[in-house]
Amino acid sequence: MSAMKTRVFTAGKNGIDEQEMAVAAEIIRAGGLVAFPTETVYGLGGDATNPDASRKIYEAKGRPSDNPLIVHIENFGQLEEIVAEVPKEARVLAEKFWPGPLTMILNKNEKIPYETTGGLDTVAIRMPNHPVAQAFLKESGCMIAAPSANTSGRPSPTRASHVWEDLQGRIDVILDGGEVGIGIESTIVDLTEEVPVILRPGFITLEMLSEVLGTVKMDPGIVDENSKKPPKAPGMRYRHYAPKAELTLVEGQENQVVSAINGYAEKLISSGKKVGIIATEETKDRYPEGMVVSIGSRNDEAQVARHLYQVLRQFDEWDVDAIYSESFPTAGVGQAIMNRLLKAAGHKKITV
Repeated sequence: MSAMKTRVFTAGKNGIDEQEMAVAAEIIRAGGLVAFPTETVYGLGGDATNPDASRKIYEAKGRPSDNPLIVHIENFGQLEEIVAEVPKEARVLAEKFWPGPLTMILNKNEKIPYETTGGLDTVAIRMPNHPVAQAFLKESGCMIAAPSANTSGRPSPTRASHVWEDLQGRIDVILDGGEVGIGIESTIVDLTEEVPVILRPGFITLEMLSEVLGTVKMDPGIVDENSKKPPKAPGMRYRHYAPKAELTLVEGQENQVVSAINGYAEKLISSGKKVGIIATEETKDRYPEGMVVSIGSRNDEAQVARHLYQVLRQFDEWDVDAIYSESFPTAGVGQAIMNRLLKAAGHKKITV
């Protein structure tokens, strides 16, 4: 892919400059690629109805083309334009959680090409809750297909600088809206089954969805890595969010986890290796060796989620040889955090 010049448009206190936003919108309409912030992570956007734009997204990311893209919309009417039918669950969820970090999977109609849905007859849709994303969708007049704006497999970008690091020279424009608020991707719920199924855990939890819909199931693929079902959602099949160094999760009672990580770190450091340790505010002072980073307080799951990818990228910058991470309880947002950490570790986990 020949390098292009990637421009960065930075938001001031009133958002992105009007003329710059008009340029970004024109690029999308013409089939180009623009990265933009959402409340979850930065997305790499192309016109969702344009098969060439979707092909360019896969190419820029180096992403397998059977991995569906999420279509971002600005109003509920756009959802009605692209699906075969709107089930009442979709209306109820949109009322409660949109705009916000929830993606719904519905049966598509012919308006969205197979290039955007990874060859599937279903389409993933969400309405982002970020002023820059909303202004961009409105200005472009397009529905925008956007996976995370990173090279496929790397930790997702939570700042414009992460997007620049991965995609400069491959995309037209980056809209810099500062650091994102949530820091992990949206919850994905499949509404095409009898019972709604969560295909990717996120900030909107199983409990929150059950309160609104009644029975909601967790996809067995989230719980069981060896599930043979074809993935309906982005990132279900491949090693994802991964730092360059090998990451190992250590779970068990806190004192045992700390002493196990210290043991592993000491052994590697004495053989001349650089070791990264993902700790929490509560434990960070208990690791005498290694490059220790606190991911936040255990009492604040939202803070942990927000810092996760940033911490993984930090270790890449420091060029560590191995990373050890504490585990987190899987209630609420903790489930989403563990889902991302397990994928980043390629499911390498030690129980002590």
